[in-house]
Amino acid sequence: MTKRYWWVIITYIIMQLSPLVLDVFGIRDAQIAVNFTIASFIIALIITLILMKPAMQSPWRNRDSQAGSIIAWSILGVFLAYFAQTISVAIETYLFGVPAGSENTQGIMNIARAFPLFIIIPALIAPILEEIIFRKIIFGTLYKRINFFFAAVISAVIFGIIHGEPAHLLIYASMGFVFSFLYVKTKSILTPIIVHMSMNSISVLVQFNLDPEDIERMMRDLENMKTIFIGG
Repeated sequence: MTKRYWWVIITYIIMQLSPLVLDVFGIRDAQIAVNFTIASFIIALIITLILMKPAMQSPWRNRDSQAGSIIAWSILGVFLAYFAQTISVAIETYLFGVPAGSENTQGIMNIARAFPLFIIIPALIAPILEEIIFRKIIFGTLYKRINFFFAAVISAVIFGIIHGEPAHLLIYASMGFVFSFLYVKTKSILTPIIVHMSMNSISVLVQFNLDPEDIERMMRDLENMKTIFIGG
């Protein structure tokens, strides 16, 4: 792994730990915390893009052809990722009894409802950073040494762990695996970035327009389906 890649990873870690600065100074104001988080993500994104600029330049021989491939696979990729997510949810729910729903997503939505500008993080900034780190750097480095399957699985599991929800590791990992496939298929990091952005944006927009009561009712319906299919 090149020194440039290590600096990107260090930047990402510093960004994730940056909220501790507020704790050190005893700052508890929610608006300040949200603005600080948004600023941290934007700064980390700028630094990452500057560091990765040499590695992101692709020697396209046929730009129109590759652009068409990226668009086509981005559209198909959304369906592939949702399919993988659906299968993972079914396995977690019906085989392992893991409750449906993500605390991580709900936490993000609670903040977004109070501070709408926060939406730019899950919808735009986070997907770019995560795809550069987990697909371009981690998966890409592993793929040079081992076969696709193991490189994709390892990077996908790390991707799932970093989201901090062990119970839903399979869901995050399955999507990470699809993103790695799209990266290799199109030879462009833009494809998984677009798919990742699309999925996050759809999730945020859908839940943003749902009342908490609607979400709770959907969770009850999923539990009822579980009872029907596996007999309680």
